[in-house]
Amino acid sequence: MGEVRTFEVAGVRLVAEACGPAGGPVVLLLHALGESRASWAAVARGLADDGWRTWAVDLRGHGDSAHPGTYTFEEMRDDLLGLLDALGTRSAVIVAHSMGTVPASLVAMERPHAVARLVLEEGPLPFPAEPPRPVPTGPEGPTPYDWRVVRDVARQRNAPPAHHWEGLAAITAPTLLIAGGPASHLRQDQLAQVAARIPGARLTTIEAGHMVHDERPAPFLAAVRDFLGAPPCVSG
Repeated sequence: MGEVRTFEVAGVRLVAEACGPAGGPVVLLLHALGESRASWAAVARGLADDGWRTWAVDLRGHGDSAHPGTYTFEEMRDDLLGLLDALGTRSAVIVAHSMGTVPASLVAMERPHAVARLVLEEGPLPFPAEPPRPVPTGPEGPTPYDWRVVRDVARQRNAPPAHHWEGLAAITAPTLLIAGGPASHLRQDQLAQVAARIPGARLTTIEAGHMVHDERPAPFLAAVRDFLGAPPCVSG
């Protein structure tokens, strides 16, 4: 996609890949469990062509970022807050998929002024998983990511903290939720509840299942572009 940079955020190495004009307004792209920044290649190119400066992030435990061994959503949130500081941006758009939507929403709760707009694809789901997710005690085989991410995410999905739901009502960023329709393994009625909880949020369904931006990149990008509008003027 473009320039790859390494950031040290509170002792954790994060790797992100930039695309688009250097002075363009920032869009953070956050991937799903087991994915990496590469999953956003097509979306990053499309938004970069519009004038956005996209940063596709390898979240902790994934891709080329560090494997610190613990993977709470609050730790991921803090990583992202540190990354925004390192980028020197006052405000960014955040586009997130699945697992990535939880730390994205927590950033919007913690630092409202730092999130200009929020796009949540197939998430977040601050409800106990039904049925409960199995919590692994060791790797089942080699993976390109730290298996302990699966362990920690399962624990949090089985018993999400109350503030993950309660805090949605405090999000001030204009928010778009993109649902994948009945082919998704996520309960679409719960996605609708999340949209109703976030003030003024918009919910749109693209029939694609859980992997919307992979399966139907063109309508996904069209929905995001419609929501974001033209980027603010490029600085510098």
